[in-house]
Amino acid sequence: MTTPLPREPRAGLPVQRPRRLRALLGLRALVRETVLDPADFIYPIFVHHGQGVRAEIASMPGQFQLSVENLAPVVREVSELGIPAVILFGIPDQKDAIGSSSWAESGVIQRAIPAIKQAAPNLVVMTDLCFCEYTDHGHCGPLAQQQGRLDVDNDATLPLL
Repeated sequence: MTTPLPREPRAGLPVQRPRRLRALLGLRALVRETVLDPADFIYPIFVHHGQGVRAEIASMPGQFQLSVENLAPVVREVSELGIPAVILFGIPDQKDAIGSSSWAESGVIQRAIPAIKQAAPNLVVMTDLCFCEYTDHGHCGPLAQQQGRLDVDNDATLPLL
């Protein structure tokens, strides 16, 4: 004689077991653990003005500030690893109140993009649009007096972007 299973859960076990999420391969694929692949990444590159620059970033071991002529080997390796995109952060030689070197024709990012495209033509190249590295005050756009205090003037920033 068999003993019937109890209807009340014991030790926190559920009364019903949700097997429906394991029933089909397609459902299992939808609910399994996240899998990261190199194709999911965007590689950051910090492009420094000047020549011969390859300075390690102390707070980011393994990351470097690189001058334009040092980008090709890095982007080739990124591409060979299957990483589809890079995002560029510029470190200019001159800073001012409105971040004008960010859009200068001879700016560090403007020189970096063609160098990257020549070395790895299929790589997607994105650029950081924040002005903080380009302004002499370190804020994300031009400053103006607003409500009695100095703050980023978003309306003045938009046309600069």
